[in-house]
This record gives sequence, structure tokens and C-alpha cells, in this order.
Amino acid sequence: MQKFKVQKMDYEHIDDILQIEELSYGAHHWSKDSFITELNNKISSYYCVVGEDNKCIAYMGIWKIVNEAHVTNLSVHPDYRNKKIAHRLLLTSINECYREKIKFITLEVRVTNKKAIGLYEKFGFKSLGVRKKYYQDN
Repeated sequence: MQKFKVQKMDYEHIDDILQIEELSYGAHHWSKDSFITELNNKISSYYCVVGEDNKCIAYMGIWKIVNEAHVTNLSVHPDYRNKKIAHRLLLTSINECYREKIKFITLEVRVTNKKAIGLYEKFGFKSLGVRKKYYQDN
């Protein structure tokens, strides 16, 4: 059984992440330039989950602004879903926010993404509303 570890995302992981993006979001995924920009963004923090082969199978990003954090994205390769990998990423990011005394974490999630909503609710997230036409393919 392969072991996985959570680590800071690096440029070498971007090609794996783009594959996960395409499988997860189809034509409406982030570009390579978007991830390069995020890795250079002083307010962002990105983690990925890698196997023994250093292949990235999941990733998560957050922006940290003063005492608030915003989850920019969280995705797991379809072959590795339902293995608590997203749980590990979210926990890692929440712990980082706690250490940095961040008081609030926000995110957007598609209303039809019941698994993600369930995960966020387990961590105490609450729905504060629905942003109409937030996603490109509504």
C-alpha cells in the first residue's frame, strides 16, 4: 500500500495538478500560469499530497489576509477520492491558520457538490448564502 504525505506545493507539482484540475473541472479549470502566479503570491499557501513517487494526487490553496483565510481550491485526483485525503489537506491548512492566529476561514463550494459540503460541515463550516452564477458552467 502506497504512503502519502502532505507537503508544500512546488513548481514541479504543477503538471500533476493540471491533470487533476482537468479531470475535476473539465474545460473550466485553472491554467498553468494561474498556479505559477499563486506559488509566487505572498498571501497564498498551497499544499499537495504526494505518493512515494512524488506524484501529486491532491492539492489545496488558501489566501491569508490579516486574520482571515479564504480557500481558493481543493481537489483530489478521482482515483484517490474517498480516502480522507481532502480531510488531511483541510486539517493541515486549518492548523496552519490556527498557528497564525487567523480567526475566519471562508470558501465557495458548488451547491451540487454534496461530498465537499459534507466535508466542510464536519469541520464546522456553515453556509452563509449562495452566490448566483459564481461558477462559469452554471
